Amino acid sequence: MDEQGGRRTGLVFGAHWGFTAFFAGIAGYYVVTLVMTAVLSGHFGEYDPLELRDTGPLLLLAFLPNLLLGLGPAAGSKLWGDGLREDFGLRPTWRDLKIGVACGAAALLAGYLLNLLLLAVYGTDNVSDGPLSELSDQSGQSDTGWLLLAAVIVVFAAPVTEELLFRGTLWGALGHHRVPAWVILVVTALVFALLHGEPTRTIALFGQGLAIGLARYLSGRVSASVIAHAANNLPPAVLLFVGN
Repeated sequence: MDEQGGRRTGLVFGAHWGFTAFFAGIAGYYVVTLVMTAVLSGHFGEYDPLELRDTGPLLLLAFLPNLLLGLGPAAGSKLWGDGLREDFGLRPTWRDLKIGVACGAAALLAGYLLNLLLLAVYGTDNVSDGPLSELSDQSGQSDTGWLLLAAVIVVFAAPVTEELLFRGTLWGALGHHRVPAWVILVVTALVFALLHGEPTRTIALFGQGLAIGLARYLSGRVSASVIAHAANNLPPAVLLFVGN
């Protein structure tokens, strides 16, 4: 299909272009992860990009696969859509802010309560810490400047890339094919939780994904879910400076 045809119909290979953009973003994430594995450990299978073992530039390099998630949505919107602002509503309004902050607070509460439940069921030795907790434990080894850049990525960049992928392209593609909105909310939250690759925290991440996705559900705009995601990430990001 040529570019004009793609823009006119919004379809790629008979399906909404959001599916192509979504899988392209996922592919970029895993390809970069594999390359980092090969370069940083010398062989496949032992380097975890969420295991932040080093300081300085390598601290930021650990977030690179996450940032690649947004390239698929951005490229798809440019090639077959109407641009990021039109396709995803990336122009925050006062209503987006109010909904986003409220849903972000709900995501924090959901994550806290569900993690407490998981700790009670599985015990502290069997429930993994989130990547931000691991990074905060090492914050004393890093310069404040690097930690500040990491916090900016956690609070601003990562929410944008992840929300473009989940509540942007995937949500929009499912909606185009008339999947009920509440089903889309559940599906995107589940995919959001599974992509993080933390089996012991999947239930908590799913609850947080529902709360973040609720911002998209209520507003109809990705901007609101980006704000909710950023609000959810803000308190953990502050912990980066506790030990520094």
